[in-house]
Amino acid sequence: MDAPAIEVRGLRKVYRTSVTRGRITALDGVDLSVAPGELFGLLGPNGAGKTTTVKILLGLTRPTEGAAFISGLPVNDPESRRSVGYLPEGHKIPGYLTARQALSIFGRMSGLDTATIRRRSGELLEVLRIAQWIDVRVKKFSKGMTQRLGLAIALIHSPKVLLLDEPTDGVDPVGRREIRDLLMEEAKNGTAVLLNSHLLSEIEMTCDRVAVLRSGKVVAQGTVDALTRRSAKYKVTATAVDDALLTQFGGERVNGHLELSVADLQQLNAFIDQIRARGGLVSELAPLRSTLEDVFVDLVRA
Repeated sequence: MDAPAIEVRGLRKVYRTSVTRGRITALDGVDLSVAPGELFGLLGPNGAGKTTTVKILLGLTRPTEGAAFISGLPVNDPESRRSVGYLPEGHKIPGYLTARQALSIFGRMSGLDTATIRRRSGELLEVLRIAQWIDVRVKKFSKGMTQRLGLAIALIHSPKVLLLDEPTDGVDPVGRREIRDLLMEEAKNGTAVLLNSHLLSEIEMTCDRVAVLRSGKVVAQGTVDALTRRSAKYKVTATAVDDALLTQFGGERVNGHLELSVADLQQLNAFIDQIRARGGLVSELAPLRSTLEDVFVDLVRA
């Protein structure tokens, strides 16, 4: 099994406040890992510790306790950052630069030669559908276009690890789909992606696993499928169902269909048998599952 591309062990971060001489615990024993080729979502409300975690991974702040590693190297080793591509939330690119110039600057900062920068710039801008804007000044870009260029900058040096903060912010639905496809392709090529987003539907469609932070602690971690596992609730569309039958089986009417909570499959079949005994027809029967948003809200409110 491959070693983790990102590994966090028992991270704890305490900030001292100068005004009250108190302390704020931003992280309180966080453990997580991201494998090469994995898309991992880091979720949590504002103040949960997501940004602090990313700052520690980037070497911008040090943990009070614990350790973090990127590509097997401790994050206090500058060499660990050579393999990292980073897209911060609300990133700024000087407006007087063209897309070509911005990519050239960041490519040179990453140690790339001119030929590689030219090739990678063309590839990335083509995939992100802004190739025709390569010689236009960034100040003329829309927010969505600026976001696409920021992602191209993060990818210019073909990093092994991607740290992305709200990568689809301000991007239209078609653009979000294209960015999602690009990230999945990067993961297929072995890149580890740590994705922080408030668009939970995007996380649900994109990520293999997620961790939910609350008050600096990981309160849930696992695959999206496991966290949104099927509940004992079913959607039913049928005729000949009166309120008495619905009440008997603990069901309710929701937007033109029935939602039925059952203890087991035997109870579900008993409900269907009652409908058929009345001459009714069942046109739809499907298990319901929680969305990632449902799970997230339940966890952060607990």
